[in-house]
Amino acid sequence: MPRLLRFIASYILVGVVIALAVVTFAPDLLRPERPVVELRQAPAATATALGEGPVSYAEAVNRAAPAVINIFTSKRVSGRASPLLNDPFFRHFFGDKLPNSSRDRIETSLGSGVIVSPQGYILTNNHVIDGADEIHVALIDGRFADAKLIGADPETDLAVLKIAMSDLPVIQIGHSNAVHVGDVVLAIGNPFGVGQTVTQGIISATGRTQLGLSTFEDFIQTDAAINPGNSGGALVTAHGDLIGINTAIFSRSGGSMGIGFAIPAHLAQQVLADIIEHGRVIRGWLGIEVQMLTPQLAESFGLSSTEGVLVAGVLRNGPADRAGLQPGDIVLRLDDQPVPNAQTLLQLITQRKPGETLTAEGIRHGQKIQLDAVVAERPPVQP
Repeated sequence: MPRLLRFIASYILVGVVIALAVVTFAPDLLRPERPVVELRQAPAATATALGEGPVSYAEAVNRAAPAVINIFTSKRVSGRASPLLNDPFFRHFFGDKLPNSSRDRIETSLGSGVIVSPQGYILTNNHVIDGADEIHVALIDGRFADAKLIGADPETDLAVLKIAMSDLPVIQIGHSNAVHVGDVVLAIGNPFGVGQTVTQGIISATGRTQLGLSTFEDFIQTDAAINPGNSGGALVTAHGDLIGINTAIFSRSGGSMGIGFAIPAHLAQQVLADIIEHGRVIRGWLGIEVQMLTPQLAESFGLSSTEGVLVAGVLRNGPADRAGLQPGDIVLRLDDQPVPNAQTLLQLITQRKPGETLTAEGIRHGQKIQLDAVVAERPPVQP
């Protein structure tokens, strides 16, 4: 019996020693198993890098601001007094005491522009100079000049001016196709005529369309404050490179609400090149009116999706009419490019040069069709 007790006691002692060793040297073995959560911790160096970010955009402003100019326009407007003053009875009764039946007045407006070449070419908005009889510009260095209108494109709301001056500051054009939501941007212009002003924000969105601001829309949206007078000014990167021409704001009060729109620089460059070379922007045209496919329309045509556009009208003797396109046809592809909506269709057509052949694929009465149309030049927009 004593031997058995000693045997049991020795095992108990060994167990106590092992338990003490585990508690002392490996306590994790006694804890319940926990789920593993994999986190990616930023390296410590990142915090230092964030602290070393730019605290001033003065260098970017110094690069870009001299090329942003103020635009002053004026036009003579014929005004008419009360129609009663043209009545023969009133003129006979009052004689020379009557005021003139019509009066001319001068309307002025303010805007901004960007010098984009040493030859004096300036990009601005069409609505800044539309209908102006005289256009004057003021540079940040205090010089003034009369500007000549080279051409305008109402469908993108862009215009090209030219001034005859030497030693002009010129902005560097950036890559507007490479911008990202969240990039820091600066808006430079002349809001409310107070003088050149710089506001800062980020790119809120890219590729904004269907805003009803112009025919061809591909806007950069920003929360940098843009106000009346900023139109035609520059939207630049944190390095001072031009990525957009400030154009419009969304506002219920008339002031900035953090939703502004700029025309991308790559689109402005295309318009600039066409206007300088041809005096106008040359775009392709087929002479059709299209309509978006709603789910109800798609179902009525036996389609499983709303991709494609419905031809609502065809101009008689136009390119589409000569190619055989008919109202009621559904266009699904142009030159092997899918046509998900009317905006895409318009872009694909206008990018073609007059005289080129464009192949349209679609559906007519449930049957597939393929037609070749010779693109014509898009007619100018009527005021």
